[in-house]
Amino acid sequence: MTELIFATHNENKVREVRPLLDGNFRIMSLTELGLNDDIPEPFDTIPENAVEKARTIFELTGKNCFSEDTGLEVFSLNGEPGVKSARYAGPSHHFEANIDKLLGKLEGKTDRSARFLTVVCLILNGKRHLFEGECKGSITIARRGDKGFGYDSVFIPEGSDKTFGEMEFEEKNKFSHRRKAIDKLISFLQEEYK
Repeated sequence: MTELIFATHNENKVREVRPLLDGNFRIMSLTELGLNDDIPEPFDTIPENAVEKARTIFELTGKNCFSEDTGLEVFSLNGEPGVKSARYAGPSHHFEANIDKLLGKLEGKTDRSARFLTVVCLILNGKRHLFEGECKGSITIARRGDKGFGYDSVFIPEGSDKTFGEMEFEEKNKFSHRRKAIDKLISFLQEEYK
């Protein structure tokens, strides 16, 4: 079984991705490998940060790896929180505070349209490949649901009347930006490992 390092400390993301690649690939998180340092995200775009995370782990380990960077972009807020999604309310990565800030900034706004954007960067045998997934939707006025993580309780994907926070994992995956990007990654890997 081929081992792939997932360049993240976010166990929620690992739980989302691992079942999609199970069977053909053994997914190892940074925590499982004992790599506990934060990976820098110094850039202003999601693709650049995804590339930086994968590059850092590849240089550290010399092993095939992939990373992802995801951001919530709210159109009436000029794309905020974007690359700062995890640290929107400060460096603590506290999502309740991030959601409070987002809802506060949207107060009184009629345009609540938004999108999640995920970019996956795979470094396989030293070569870099990018895969993108997008989910359009809108931001609610208040939190709904306690499933998922991050901004899930305030994001309703197009084609549904539920927030991600109200959906079971399988239902969320029908819409998920991360799932779309990972599906492209899987298709690529299946071609490479025929």
